[in-house]
Amino acid sequence: MTIKERLYKVVFETDTRGGRQFDVVLLWTILLSIVVVMLESIPEVGKQYHEVFVATEWVLTVLFSIEYLLRILISKKPVRYLLSFWGLIDFLSILPTYLSLFIVGYHYFLVVRVFRLLRVFRILKLVRFNREAQGLVAALRSSVYKVSIFLFSIVAIVIFLGTIMYVVEGGEKGFTSIPQSIYWAIVTVTTVGYGDMVPHTTLGKLISSVAMILGYAVIAVPTGIVTVEMAKAGRENKKCNVCRAQNDDNALYCNQCGVPLVKDV
Repeated sequence: MTIKERLYKVVFETDTRGGRQFDVVLLWTILLSIVVVMLESIPEVGKQYHEVFVATEWVLTVLFSIEYLLRILISKKPVRYLLSFWGLIDFLSILPTYLSLFIVGYHYFLVVRVFRLLRVFRILKLVRFNREAQGLVAALRSSVYKVSIFLFSIVAIVIFLGTIMYVVEGGEKGFTSIPQSIYWAIVTVTTVGYGDMVPHTTLGKLISSVAMILGYAVIAVPTGIVTVEMAKAGRENKKCNVCRAQNDDNALYCNQCGVPLVKDV
């Protein structure tokens, strides 16, 4: 086995002792970087320990950069990794610190702050170490088409409700324009209810009641879609690799051929 193959097993695979140790070290490093970002955002702590935070940030950035370059070098398909979700997250986690070297000066201070806030993308790297989270991501990915269709339907509904309320209530009641009325419809349908715009006419209150009841579907439908996909993923993970028979989620052995079942997540 070549050095590249050994490194690949350690970095990309978790079923070996070296792979598990690498993941544990990387996990704690990510957590440390997130804590640094949070503490640095506190004005009193950020000013008092500014030098410490800067030095720590650069050390962590160098470590993440080494990890990123290592993944590229040992990956079987480097381009595919670079363009993958995790490749982009790895890149975004180190980008802000390097950008701060080139974007300097008082006028660019706010821009630098925005770039530095991108460091929170490191928290998404934690998903790698959680099988349940990976299953949730897979379920969201498989249900994205259905949820998208549903969201487009909701967009059409709030535009329709906003237009109706603009006609019914009129500008003197706070519904000064169709976009403003659409904002009210979104706030109402999502059951947020800021209360800054309230209908006064009987017909307007009736339309508001319909929008409020519709709001429950906004929450329930996407949840149901994702839940179904997660259930499907759970059943597929318990499919026997030998006879392809379906088994219960808590089954350890296939109910047809008796071979041990292994979850493929």
